[in-house]
Amino acid sequence: MRSRFFVMGTLFTLNAVCQQPVKLITLDPGHFHAALVQKSMYPQVDPTVHVYAKKGDDLQMHLDKITGYNSAASSATHWKEVVYTGDDYLSRMLQEKKGNVVVLAGNNQLKTDYILRSVQAGFNVFADKPMVINEKGFEQLKQAFATAEKNKLLLYDIMTERYEITTVLQRELSMQPSVFGSLQKGTETEPAVTKESVHHFYKYVSGAVLTRPAWFMDVEQEGEGIVDVTTHLVDLVQWECFPGQVIDYKNDIHLSSAKSWPTIISKPEFSELTKMNALPSYLKKYTDAKENIKVMCNGEINYTIKGVHAKVSVVWNYKAPDGTGDTHYSIMRGTKANLIIRQGGEQQYKPTLYIETTDHSAACEKEVQAIITKINTAYKGVSLKKNEKGWEVMIPESFKEGHESHFARVTEKYLGYLANHNMPAWEVPNMLAKYYTTTQAQKLANKK
Repeated sequence: MRSRFFVMGTLFTLNAVCQQPVKLITLDPGHFHAALVQKSMYPQVDPTVHVYAKKGDDLQMHLDKITGYNSAASSATHWKEVVYTGDDYLSRMLQEKKGNVVVLAGNNQLKTDYILRSVQAGFNVFADKPMVINEKGFEQLKQAFATAEKNKLLLYDIMTERYEITTVLQRELSMQPSVFGSLQKGTETEPAVTKESVHHFYKYVSGAVLTRPAWFMDVEQEGEGIVDVTTHLVDLVQWECFPGQVIDYKNDIHLSSAKSWPTIISKPEFSELTKMNALPSYLKKYTDAKENIKVMCNGEINYTIKGVHAKVSVVWNYKAPDGTGDTHYSIMRGTKANLIIRQGGEQQYKPTLYIETTDHSAACEKEVQAIITKINTAYKGVSLKKNEKGWEVMIPESFKEGHESHFARVTEKYLGYLANHNMPAWEVPNMLAKYYTTTQAQKLANKK
């Protein structure tokens, strides 16, 4: 039996029969994002989670974070981790089938093979970005999606930035012709959409300084910056500029230029990040006589997507100045207005959305206010603050969840798709388009 209902003109179908309970498997966790998936509980997910990994610091740090969430003073979780640590952890996981959803966040050199092997064995996969870090991996990913479709499995990546409220509202406003007009085509020197992100090796996660694994500095294992964090920015370009549209990577994506460059991590900084005194042998090829590590973690891509010029760039610094953190800049240029997210000192390093226009007439202001009133039906309390270039969009604190909370939002979205079999048709081709863009950009940058 099925029930049917409409939301804003879209038909949804729900299975009225009981869904198979979701049982998570965490495979080889090496990145703190694996733990953040479990910072919240989900009613349809079994609290017992099976973990398969080699014994070591990566695994222990993951388990320590879960223990911290279970013992939190407020909103404590109650996960039960069942851990297997044999060297045959992958084959053991594939054979035992203790769950139906494999969560992946760790060494990116291994991740693409984990994805393919998991869907071939009949598991759904919920994978942290990036799913692939090179052109060879992209070919494996295409095979993985084809296998998932054949076996009726859900393969999905964790795109948390779609849940950042300034980005959500930037997208909403870009779909309002009376305010934004239409997206410009732009040029290579002045793209229609630009997204820039600044990240830091030294950072706080869940209230404590994050310990990075040593392999995080090895681009053969972590991936170069142009294929790592840049994934989020490429995803947002697609998601915001072409909402609900399929991106065909073979015809719609054309790279103009790409470049990458290193951040230098000193030996003392490496020790502070990793809690290790000696550099592992695999990092020696990136070091100088003083054991400074050259990490190729910065990247920029200039490209067109469906004829629209876009630029994305990522920069990694060692540590943010006191009182600051990772930052994001984004501009969408419309024929009537520009929508800009800034996160600098003037914004107290908090993402802030602006509507900027050359039309300062009363009629324009009336149109903008009408759209904000409309947006208030879904985002109650959003308002405008006038400035000399247009307006600052004032967003209630209740919508400003923060990066860690976004993991619960994207996990809930995944679980909904899993239960209702209603993932939009554009998601899979657009994931392929995203990873085609990043891996081709890496190839182009490395030619130089």
